[in-house]
Amino acid sequence: MIAPSILSADFARLSDEMAAVGGPGRGADWLHVDVMDAHFVPNLTLGLPVVESLLRSTDTPLDCHLMIDAPDRWAPGYAEAGAHNVTVHAEAAEDPVALAKNLRAAGANAGLSVKPDTPLEPYTDVLKHYDTLLVMSVEPGFGGQKFIERVLEKVRAARRMVDTGHLNLLVEIDGGINSDTIEQAAEAGVDCFVAGSAVYGAEDPARAVEGLRARALDASAHGSA
Repeated sequence: MIAPSILSADFARLSDEMAAVGGPGRGADWLHVDVMDAHFVPNLTLGLPVVESLLRSTDTPLDCHLMIDAPDRWAPGYAEAGAHNVTVHAEAAEDPVALAKNLRAAGANAGLSVKPDTPLEPYTDVLKHYDTLLVMSVEPGFGGQKFIERVLEKVRAARRMVDTGHLNLLVEIDGGINSDTIEQAAEAGVDCFVAGSAVYGAEDPARAVEGLRARALDASAHGSA
């Protein structure tokens, strides 16, 4: 799965930018929406009112990544608005199990994200309540950062737990994904790849999506051979 990140899109033309990758036959599986509050991370992007507008402008499922404080309070609103997947940060959630239940009850899939330096082990039981694990391969807060290769150990650990039936979730990665790094991530066992500048920095974003997907499929097949 490829989830183009609209953080790298032209904010003045978001409807057109989403259509460029998310219309019928255009390739994107999800559209990744980075919500930042200038507290949990230093940057400030957009919030629920903009997400509600985006939902009215596309049929592609929205993958909302909430880099915010107090997600227990604010995250269910994104699910209620109609986001397909709502991801919160393990480092910010007060009661991640209850939050997952609330997100699901509001109609969304529940995602849990971990920063590059956050270990996975303390959250393995918590992840039994989630639909998505989002492994950050850059420090959250800004686009265009360099891929942190060491986080792939967490991806491999999560993949083993999924493959052995300990967890039942989708493994997603976000940060520095491009035509080179997507192969490493696919071999490690990623299911869904968030890509920003690699898609929206291309002359043809839809073709970029398909190019990334082809590389991921080839690498995944090689990794499982």
